[in-house]
Order: sequence, then C-alpha cells, then structure tokens
Amino acid sequence: MTDAVLKRLRWRARRGTRELDALFSGWLDAHGDTAEADTLQVFESLLDVQDPDLWDWVMGHARAPRADWQAIIDDIRARARL
Repeated sequence: MTDAVLKRLRWRARRGTRELDALFSGWLDAHGDTAEADTLQVFESLLDVQDPDLWDWVMGHARAPRADWQAIIDDIRARARL
C-alpha cells in the first residue's frame, strides 16, 4: 500500500475518543503495511461509521452488520483482549 493511502487512513483512524483512536490506530499500525488493498478498503469503509456504533461493536454489545467489518472488529477485540 502506498504511503499516501496509509497516511490518509492514519488520519481517518483518529476518532472522537482516545480509546477508539488507540484501538483503530493500533489495528492500522499492526496491519497497514501487510494488509491486502481490499482489506484496507474495508477498514476505510468501517471508519465511515459513527463512533457510538463502533464503540458498541468493539465492546461486544452489538455486532457489525457486515461480516468484513466484523472480522476487523474481532481482530481489534482480540488484540486488545476485550
């Protein structure tokens, strides 16, 4: 993935709360350099979701409506041991 794409995603991964910011930025730090382009596109589309929904999904209070989003959420939860 190009540096410009990763830079844009890093900026977009900055969320309204410090906790979500750390979780999503952490996922990008761990996977950004090695993820397939389509996985990064899924991640980018996930970043369009409002913070309250992301929080509910990450905390396990609800599941994402898309399986590809849920796969990233599951990975974030596993990395954070949630």
